[in-house]
Amino acid sequence: MTPSLKSSLKQLENTEVFNCSGTLIEGWYWLLRSSELKKKKPLEVSFLGKDLVIYRGESGKAYALDAYCPHMGAHLSQGDVQGESIRCLFHHWEFSCSGSCLKIPAMKSSPETLFVPQIPSWPVEEKYGLIWLWTGKVPRHPLPYVPELKDEESDFLLGSQFQKNCHPHVVMINAIDAQHFNSVHPLVQKLAGNLYLEPKINHENNIEFKNITAVPQEGRLGQFIHRFYRKALTYDMSYWYSSTGSVTLGPDLLHFHIIFALRPTLDGKTEGQTLLVTKKRKGISGKWVNSLLLQATQVLGNYFAQGDTLIFSKIQFKLRTPIQADHAIIRFIQHTENQSVSQWTEKRKAVNTHENRIQSPAH
Repeated sequence: MTPSLKSSLKQLENTEVFNCSGTLIEGWYWLLRSSELKKKKPLEVSFLGKDLVIYRGESGKAYALDAYCPHMGAHLSQGDVQGESIRCLFHHWEFSCSGSCLKIPAMKSSPETLFVPQIPSWPVEEKYGLIWLWTGKVPRHPLPYVPELKDEESDFLLGSQFQKNCHPHVVMINAIDAQHFNSVHPLVQKLAGNLYLEPKINHENNIEFKNITAVPQEGRLGQFIHRFYRKALTYDMSYWYSSTGSVTLGPDLLHFHIIFALRPTLDGKTEGQTLLVTKKRKGISGKWVNSLLLQATQVLGNYFAQGDTLIFSKIQFKLRTPIQADHAIIRFIQHTENQSVSQWTEKRKAVNTHENRIQSPAH
């Protein structure tokens, strides 16, 4: 083992963010499909131990607040929407989309005279047919996107929702584990068998990995496939908040794009949503082409997912013996460790510590 790997091993054994149950990086996470949230019909959503109410105002815009009314603790999802505000079912206290109390029917004076605490609100956006929530007060970055399509209008198809018996961080590293293409995905071994994924950190919450090796020219198949690539084999990943990742692959003339939007559960497992994305093409013929491309992308994504499902059902991840071929995984773990943790994590740790003190027996 080289000195650099020995140094990395110490970091890998004592992670505080990567693969840590209950620890959440501040960032954008998918909550639910846009189609699930109807106008003026609030929904109860629980994300990593935090209870939320999600609703659409009359404008159609989605909002997210902490779930409980500060008066007596009624769940606001049982209430009704008034314009862009929400009204509690219990006593009809009304709160704005930013969480401030607007009206108390039993009082003639302004609610401000009671100093009603403001309900925490959370930034919400919609893209790719999903509702996303920022786990902090002010978003520092845009929603996750495919780098190649950053300035392009896109078409999308919602793929499958899934669960994995391991943390989203472990699911994420699967796509940059070049070794496993030789063992788990034999159909792409000829293409991906010698990938070298070069990392590039764009900012605190985004890291990219790009393959820099050419398609192998061994045999007739390799020579034929090589004609479709001018330089390196296209296999690029872009990871946001270590929980949402885009994959771009395919010949030079036609790239396929898949986004895996993941979120952790309290017990350290994964809830995921697959998104198939392509550049928007104009006209009826463009819609027809896009429909075919998105369906083909879905087949491609299902192939890779199927090969890894069995492994994710039993894995207990710990990188005890890293080798040079694990360089991309090591860089991903180090990048994850350097990201800011959401205040949700800090508050939950404080609550858990308090509860443990209460439950601990007296000495």
